[in-house]
Amino acid sequence: MNATDNGDVTVDAEVYPEGSLEILSQLEVEQLRSSGEGGIYPLLRRCLLAVLNSGGTMDDTRAVLESYLSFDAAFLHNDRGLKLKLVGAPGHAFVDGVMIRGIREQLFAVLRDIVFTQNEIIGDPRFDLDSESGTTNAVFHILRNARALTQSADVNLVVCWGGHAIGREEYDYTKLVGYELGLRGANVCTGCGPGAMKGPMKGATIGHAKQRLRHGRYIGITEPGIIAAESPNPIVNSLVIMPDMEKRLEAFVRLGHGIIVFPGGVGTAEEILYLLGVLLHPDNADMPLPMIMTGPASAEPYFRQIDDFVRQTLGDEARQRYRIIIDDPRTVARTIFKGLEDVHVHRRRHGDAYFFNWRLRIDRHFQEPFTATHDSMASLDIREDLDTHDLAVNLRRVFSGIVSGNVREDTAAVIDRDGPFEINASGRIMSLLDNLLAAFVRQGRMKLASADYEPCYRIK
Repeated sequence: MNATDNGDVTVDAEVYPEGSLEILSQLEVEQLRSSGEGGIYPLLRRCLLAVLNSGGTMDDTRAVLESYLSFDAAFLHNDRGLKLKLVGAPGHAFVDGVMIRGIREQLFAVLRDIVFTQNEIIGDPRFDLDSESGTTNAVFHILRNARALTQSADVNLVVCWGGHAIGREEYDYTKLVGYELGLRGANVCTGCGPGAMKGPMKGATIGHAKQRLRHGRYIGITEPGIIAAESPNPIVNSLVIMPDMEKRLEAFVRLGHGIIVFPGGVGTAEEILYLLGVLLHPDNADMPLPMIMTGPASAEPYFRQIDDFVRQTLGDEARQRYRIIIDDPRTVARTIFKGLEDVHVHRRRHGDAYFFNWRLRIDRHFQEPFTATHDSMASLDIREDLDTHDLAVNLRRVFSGIVSGNVREDTAAVIDRDGPFEINASGRIMSLLDNLLAAFVRQGRMKLASADYEPCYRIK
């Protein structure tokens, strides 16, 4: 064992694959090792470190990477398979010098998904990533390769969204809801991180244990840009790394049968606007996808703010696609399961797959990867006279850009150099945005270290 400058214990170790990716070609191993053109080592390093840092309390990617500057990963390959050599790995990933098995599984899930995406998706003419169907096909293949799709008639996968920077009362509430879901046999899918992503899974494990359900699924879906700031929590037993935020969001709504939203911040607002924007497409008018916003009594003002923002920007049609239930975990579980019955009936009637929502129409604008820069943020068109669909797309991108500024080290470096993003909005929406974001800051919903939070944006 060694120690970093800030006193953290680090470990050097060699580990063999657990759960996936036991065999790689020599070309694939060279890609893993290379930092140059066609190489993916820098991407892998940050994702591997994020998994090893599971349980860490930092949500600043730069701080995480700087805390483990000596961390390195080498890929040893012979004719019998692959071995991963780690140097300077976070010590809390080990018990008595032996890596925790769940973390070992997640390490090789990272390798599996990144290798598959680089070699089988990007640049392959079978996947036209500039089209709706091609992007959806890519999302399907990544999920299938990760074994996240199961051929069954069960409609019981509940996606739980919410913030990583939430207080103890809100966190405990997410566990209570997860417990009620687990008692009813639900499987849980989240963004895989801490806070409202961990709580429902933790609660569901107790519910499953009481019902003697031994094969509970705790699916975590993330992407390379945020994984270091939201390290996978240890309960995740099926980790999936999507190539970017947009494909991650599509994976949630294609895979899940219902959505529960807990308190959060800008990332949660982004997810809400994404889903509502998708559901507002005329082709999805009859598509059942139950959505509940819930939290303890103290979180009611947060959801009323979100509800008012949705009403004044996207209208009452959007509000009809969700319910707000405050401080009642049992009613949340009962209500979501009533909605799952409608999903089951609808898919059986139309001959749809239970494991992947092919019929949901996701417009191309919601699939296009958005890179937050000063130019791209300033050029977002946010006006009252836009079509609801276009307004939802651009509002989602506003929140996506702020998330990027909060957690991505490359975006934060640009903001440090050139100043905050400028967001241009027309008068009424400018006021709505400014009030909502200011409330997030006051309530400490931007980052774990909220006392020191400096906004990465300005509303103009």
